[in-house]
Amino acid sequence: MAIPLSQKFSLPWSIRPIFHQYRWRIFSGILALLVVDFCQLFIPRLIRSAIDGLSSGGITDQQLRGTAAAILGLAAAVAVFRFLWRYMILGFSRLVEQDLRDSLFRRLLELDRAFFQRRTTGELMALATNDLSAVQMASGMGLIASIDAIVMTIAAILCMAYINPQLTLVAMAPLPLLALLTRFLAGRLHKRFKNVQEQFSRLTEAARSAITNIRLLKVYTQEDQQTEQFAKLGRQYISFSVNVAKIQGILFPASGFIANISLLIIVFFGGRLVITNTISIGDFVAFISYLFMLTWPMMAIGWVANIIERGSTSLHRIQEILEEKPLLTVAADAEPITCPRQIKLDDLSFTYPGQTRPVLQNITLTIEPGLWGIVGRIGSGKSTLCQLLARLYCIPANMIFVDDRDICRISLSSYRKNLAYVPQTAALFSDTLAANIAFGRPMAARAEIIAAAKAAAIHGEIMNFPRQYDTKIGEKGIKLSGGQRQRLALARAFLVKSPILLIDDGLAAVDAEAERHIMREIKAWAQHHIVIMVTHRLTPLVSARQIAVLENGRLSALGCHQELIEKSEIYKEIYNKQNGRHTA
Repeated sequence: MAIPLSQKFSLPWSIRPIFHQYRWRIFSGILALLVVDFCQLFIPRLIRSAIDGLSSGGITDQQLRGTAAAILGLAAAVAVFRFLWRYMILGFSRLVEQDLRDSLFRRLLELDRAFFQRRTTGELMALATNDLSAVQMASGMGLIASIDAIVMTIAAILCMAYINPQLTLVAMAPLPLLALLTRFLAGRLHKRFKNVQEQFSRLTEAARSAITNIRLLKVYTQEDQQTEQFAKLGRQYISFSVNVAKIQGILFPASGFIANISLLIIVFFGGRLVITNTISIGDFVAFISYLFMLTWPMMAIGWVANIIERGSTSLHRIQEILEEKPLLTVAADAEPITCPRQIKLDDLSFTYPGQTRPVLQNITLTIEPGLWGIVGRIGSGKSTLCQLLARLYCIPANMIFVDDRDICRISLSSYRKNLAYVPQTAALFSDTLAANIAFGRPMAARAEIIAAAKAAAIHGEIMNFPRQYDTKIGEKGIKLSGGQRQRLALARAFLVKSPILLIDDGLAAVDAEAERHIMREIKAWAQHHIVIMVTHRLTPLVSARQIAVLENGRLSALGCHQELIEKSEIYKEIYNKQNGRHTA
């Protein structure tokens, strides 16, 4: 569906502040453009006077040299002010691109997990590249060409009408046809270009996914299949692009054709007026010069319409992201918290956005300093509970309390600063080992980074790398093993020394010796802080203060290791299987 004209040419709220901020730059650029247009409009008048003077023999050599000097001066002014408007307006378009990119990135950082489950990385990358480029082009050349076309059209028509109104009306006769054709094709151009942008998003996502999982593709020998799928997406992209090109292919030739019809009409009727001495030869030459000036706006209609349509489509796609609101919110009167000592779950229930089946139901639990374990079968809600404790999803009020304060009334940033979270899959960056460990504390000293690495039992392996802590690990830590990635993530958590340490199956890929070393560090930290561990291996939790057993999203049992062996069939079954024992 095409965007209505009133909406298309109005500025969305996301870009209005940018235009307001740089309004003087825009004004200066437009003023320079008007000077250029005025100089261009004045040159035919000088030529007209010179030609009429030559025809009548009433012009001197000195007057001709003066006219030539004036034309050269106007040409120089055109060059200078054309540079100025390009610098001002095209520079402004780059500032629009920069500000929109910053706003888009800032909004993406504000949005929560629910949003990223609906939008692919490829789609967001396309918005930050292809769509932003289209907006930049529209706010630069699109803006200036639109203004130039309007000004030159009005001015040229007025100058032509001053020479001969009747001839001007004849020259304008084909213009309504061009306006109707442009209006008809512009709506179709919007829809087709939207298809192009959406397909480009899919293409980008396919490339990202293949590169990210390149090792898996090779192991399963899926190179040919992936190549064919990517080629299919590419063919669809080309098909959509060709559909856009068809509209452009009609607009541009049609504009030029109609402009040339106007020229043909002027040559025919204007020549007859010269023969009958209705207008002078100078008037005729000046009229044709103004017509040529009018030809550019006529031909530019298709080009400008294309740019504006592309920019409008892309801007509205970006606008959709900027209008997204995170589901995770805090109360307006939220206050910070420091060094929390207690977490209380009060009848906690949770259902993922867009789903109807609850993942957690009626969990009541009080967690205080010490080592706490969370265990259960796959799908019992362990990771979901961790993500709620890490404040990654929105929950109703009065279900989680921290130091007797509703977590929804605690500043989100201050709460997270008091929590270190190690998720199931270690999130690493294509940077050095030291930078990945210091992600939570970028200004940490090298000695502190090394201490954290030793606590996570990875210091020795880091020292075996060619550049040790300055070794770059590649995208998502591709150069590291699974155990190394997990221990690097643990080192990052150890470095921030938060009062709450939340580990979601963060030792799954760690060998037994490294696990014993890490557990000694965790137990020492748990003497005065809250440590919550989700794990499928029960051995690290034998000495835990309390272990919560989840079953189908409910808390089925709570106690220490020995108590659960005696009273929890689920815990006993898991423990016996891991220790090679048979249950009765």
